[in-house]
Amino acid sequence: MSNIVIISGSPTQPSRSFAIATYLEKLLTSKGQQIEVMNVRDLPPEDLVYANFKSKAINQALDKIEKAHAIIVISPIYKASYTGVLKTFFDLIPEKGLSEKIILPIASGGTVAHLLSLEYAFKPLFSILNCQEILTGVYLVDSQFTYKENEMTFHETEIQHRLHASIECLLTKLIDHETAQFIQG
Repeated sequence: MSNIVIISGSPTQPSRSFAIATYLEKLLTSKGQQIEVMNVRDLPPEDLVYANFKSKAINQALDKIEKAHAIIVISPIYKASYTGVLKTFFDLIPEKGLSEKIILPIASGGTVAHLLSLEYAFKPLFSILNCQEILTGVYLVDSQFTYKENEMTFHETEIQHRLHASIECLLTKLIDHETAQFIQG
């Protein structure tokens, strides 16, 4: 069983990002995985903005990241990138803080025009934090699903299948990583 952290990077609540996080949490839990969901918006704003490394809440969040085998990062796309609140959190992660972590980026936005944000905004961030592997992300156009509170309704089965396929890929990579560590050690 792997420890997977799902980070919702939306500044609003309720949000599409948190509905996606809840959906994935249920899916992964049904597959026997240990899941932690973290809403960056719930961290103390002043501690995020002023990079308060002495903050108990920030240290608890960083501890979850450190213990994770994989991290799913979910964000709406604003101005062709992830949210500012998500960036302030990732600024607090040490330079090599994603070492040995498998990352699955998931983004949502109003138009397919921001699809490349997965490649041009997310990947450089995760690379600089030295993650082990960045999986092919999933981009959801807002019209492909609706949400109410934490529940999602898919309007297109294709996007639901892509989410499930990305989760299967993540689980396969985790098994491969655990097997390699067992063989080495």
